[in-house]
Amino acid sequence: SYPDYENAAMGVGGAGGSASRYSLSTRSDLSLGSRSSQPGGPLHHPAGGAKSSATVSRNLNRFSTFVKSGGEAFVLGEASGFVKDGDKLCVVLGSYGPEWQENPYPFQCSIEDPTKQTKFKGMKSYIAYKLVPSHTGQQVNRRYKHFDWLYGRLVEKFPVISVPHLPEKQATGRFEEDFISKRRKGLAWWMDHMCSHPVLAQCDAFQHFLTCPSTDEKAWKQGKRRAEKDEMVGANFFLTISVPAGGPAVLDLQEVESKVDGFKSFTKKMDESTIQLNQTVNEFARKQVAGFKKEYQKVGHSFRGLSQAFEMDQQAFSVGLNQAIAFTGEAYDAIGELFADQPRQDLDPVMDLLALYQGHLANFPDIIHVQKGALTKVKESKRHVEEGKMEIQKADGIQDRCNIISFATLAEIHHFHRIRVRDFKSQMQHFLQQQILFFQKVTQKLEEALHKYDNV
Repeated sequence: SYPDYENAAMGVGGAGGSASRYSLSTRSDLSLGSRSSQPGGPLHHPAGGAKSSATVSRNLNRFSTFVKSGGEAFVLGEASGFVKDGDKLCVVLGSYGPEWQENPYPFQCSIEDPTKQTKFKGMKSYIAYKLVPSHTGQQVNRRYKHFDWLYGRLVEKFPVISVPHLPEKQATGRFEEDFISKRRKGLAWWMDHMCSHPVLAQCDAFQHFLTCPSTDEKAWKQGKRRAEKDEMVGANFFLTISVPAGGPAVLDLQEVESKVDGFKSFTKKMDESTIQLNQTVNEFARKQVAGFKKEYQKVGHSFRGLSQAFEMDQQAFSVGLNQAIAFTGEAYDAIGELFADQPRQDLDPVMDLLALYQGHLANFPDIIHVQKGALTKVKESKRHVEEGKMEIQKADGIQDRCNIISFATLAEIHHFHRIRVRDFKSQMQHFLQQQILFFQKVTQKLEEALHKYDNV
């Protein structure tokens, strides 16, 4: 669920005071960058202002995502560290606004052939998946626990990026064929979204996961330790983000706030609709597997009963009719089987996609919380400047760092929409193509039965 930002700045300017409320910004007083060109000009201390000693307060809730992610410490200027060139994450201005710089070396990775393996002389069993990244062509084997480790590292490192959720764990039935097949499909979707993300795809931990030889346990542990000792996490992560500077790259905070609020409303509505669609599709699939199959086969059984009754007439000229009716019964039996098998082809893939996106939608409240928290600090610093309690340079720094978080948030929103359009276009095409093939098969069965009556 989404946090309530009405009191996000509680403790700012006095507990419960009007200054602590999170209100809409205005274009003239909150634009970043070219502040002196705005209608109100730059922020100035009032004449005879008080001593510049105020600081932006810390959130009282130390368990909020804004605090735990390191966003607060970064905005307040408490982050410091050396950023290597390989750690820099670039946001660029595209046709539709901020977006992550594309991966110059895009790749995909297949997940195939889940096989049951053992260790400790057969005392422990597990399923290993064969991964083949296109940029190396080298096969590696990974267990679910390896995916789970990687997911944990990525979530810790990237607070403003929606790391796709893994398929859920299961305590029992882990070696059943249906479960293994479903998990493999879920992992394939997960892998596709990892490889498609310009930032996640190039992350060192992910590349280690994809490329470290399965047989080199020492190299795996070394890479694992490097990832776990990564210093560019928390507040330091935001130091790695590089954004455009000056000119058209200036972000207006009112526009940013409007876009983020619009996206927040969008994700809530999408979440509701995906839950409803998932329930509807799941119920429809259940009816096809059990109800429709049973009903069609009941019709088939009744036609065969009629044929058997007609056979008792012992008339030679009715043999063709009896056989045709019996064939019609068999056709309805076959159609029942087609209904039972069809969800695997069209409805199950839709539910797999919806499950993946429900994970993304669950991520965005925290991402938005970080951006909203940064905006709140900007507003507090602006008020301190107007009251003559804070130096303009210090407030500028807070605004600039908020600008970085805003760029990253908008870039992530852009990526989500771009990949969403790609995925749902492809999945809806696949669904309708499979539906057409299904009804063509049903039509073929009925036509075959119809032709049996031609020579009666």
